[in-house]
Amino acid sequence: MLAVLNKYRHVFLVGLQSNIVYRWNFALRGFFSLFHLTVVFILWTAAYEGSLEIGGFNVGQTMTYFVMLLVLQFFIGAFNEDYQISEEIRNGLINQFLLKPINYFLYRFTIYMSARLVSGLLVLVPIAVAYPLIKDYITFPDELWRLALGFPATLMAGIIQFSIAYCFGMLTFWFLEIQGFVILSLAIETMLGGQMFPLDLMPDWVFRLSQFLPFYYQMYFPAAILTGRIDHALAVQGLIVQGIWVVALLALNRLLWTRGLRRHTAVGG
Repeated sequence: MLAVLNKYRHVFLVGLQSNIVYRWNFALRGFFSLFHLTVVFILWTAAYEGSLEIGGFNVGQTMTYFVMLLVLQFFIGAFNEDYQISEEIRNGLINQFLLKPINYFLYRFTIYMSARLVSGLLVLVPIAVAYPLIKDYITFPDELWRLALGFPATLMAGIIQFSIAYCFGMLTFWFLEIQGFVILSLAIETMLGGQMFPLDLMPDWVFRLSQFLPFYYQMYFPAAILTGRIDHALAVQGLIVQGIWVVALLALNRLLWTRGLRRHTAVGG
């Protein structure tokens, strides 16, 4: 067990060093995200003009939600993981993992974690720069249970993020180009993942439908817990459903890997 942990520890450290080389890319992406956040602030302050609350939430709570969403995107968002996996399959680089005692999913997930650690920490720099301008709009709830539930929700959200990207990467065993699948998924995630609007401000049937889909648990769910948009009962219920999605996606990942290797071996052999 210790040998296995040590093996992936080395993978994590190598991934960390590799991503630190591109630290300026992550930092610039974080600063450019502030432009998106600026647009969000302009639009929502205009929407709240003449109104104290929208959907039961004041302007501070809504702005806090979008700031948290930005931070979560850099800490758990699966940036280009699907394309990187797809490239390794197309170029045959995946063959090396068939000859080594290393789990490809755990290898890629470890690389993903190292990249997200670097990008997540770097996005805090522009947030800190902008904080004097936005501090009057930041209002986090003070219930401790939100931190206790928010951490596992964020962790499982990261697993769901990566697992969906991994699934799309595995499709390369059957399709030469996966861009169409990825773009469609991003469009659905943007709408049903609460990145365009907080889901609780959308029609009730959309909100209830989204709770049964994995997109709800990618970004909106942990952000909603940490910023006070859902209550304790809904948070606990959501953690259970989120856990089910984690298990289901991990099983799907395993199935696609097994079936994909059969096809890969048949074509290569």
